[in-house]
Parts: sequence; structure tokens; C-alpha cells
Amino acid sequence: MPLRDGQRLFELLLLEGFQAGLSWITILKKREHYRKVLFGFDVHKVAAMSDADIEQLMLDPGIIRNRLKLHAARRNAEVWLTLEDPVALLWSFVDGVPRVNHFNGRGEVPALTPEAEAMSKALKKLGFKFVGPTICYAFMQASGMVMDHTTDCDRYATLATPRLQ
Repeated sequence: MPLRDGQRLFELLLLEGFQAGLSWITILKKREHYRKVLFGFDVHKVAAMSDADIEQLMLDPGIIRNRLKLHAARRNAEVWLTLEDPVALLWSFVDGVPRVNHFNGRGEVPALTPEAEAMSKALKKLGFKFVGPTICYAFMQASGMVMDHTTDCDRYATLATPRLQ
């Protein structure tokens, strides 16, 4: 479903970064614990994390203990706070309107698109980390900016006419 809530978009962006190189189910199983240790994904609190906080998180088996990804989460929060309207920025890569694709099978769904490449380039230029084009496309799918359910999926008919969350 198209998502325009800044708090939830921030959460998804961080989770997509944590997922890099791993299966999505791994992150989903740890999502609630991430919410706990990252202050409910409160952008101000994540941005204020100290190096000592990150080192403490490195001891927590309930999350992916990757120092680079934890530092990236803090950095991404810092950059997020500098943006006038992060939601509008993110949605600008689809001109503010969800892209509804009509793929017949999973083999047709791309891993990235020119829009995801543009998002990645822009976010990296701003200072975001762990926002490569494949991560950005997964983020676009998860946030409803792009609807890639295939025509044979039972959710396709429901999602082909997007509604905002």
C-alpha cells in the first residue's frame, strides 16, 4: 500500500539497509527487536546515538550485528533530519504517484529500475548509506511507490488500485 508516513518510511529505509545481503525474512523476524533497540525508529533518537550506543548494540543477538549498518542507520537519521520534506523527496522519484506494474510472473519483476538508480544516486549524494539501487527498488516496492504484485497474485486486484496509508 502506498505509504506517506515519514516515520514508517524512515523505518523501512533503515530495515532495507539492514537487509542488504540477507534474506528479508531474517529482518522481518528481527523487526520488533529493531523497533525496541532503535527507539521505535524515532529519527531524532537514532540520530543522537553515540558510538558507545552502537558498540552496545553490537552485543545484541536480537539484531544483525553489523557495525557498518548500525553506523549507517545513525548517519541516515542525521541526513533525514536535514531534509525539508523527506517524504516528498522519496516520492519524487515516481512523480508522487504509485507506479502500478502489470507483470505476468515473478521472472518479469526487475531487481532495479532507472527510478531506483536515480533515487540511490540522489540519496548517496545527500550522504545516505546503504542505499544502492537494488535496496532503493526494494524500498520502493515495500512502501507502495511501486506495485509489483504479478497479475496471478491474489493481492494484485486489491493493490492495482492503490490507497494511501
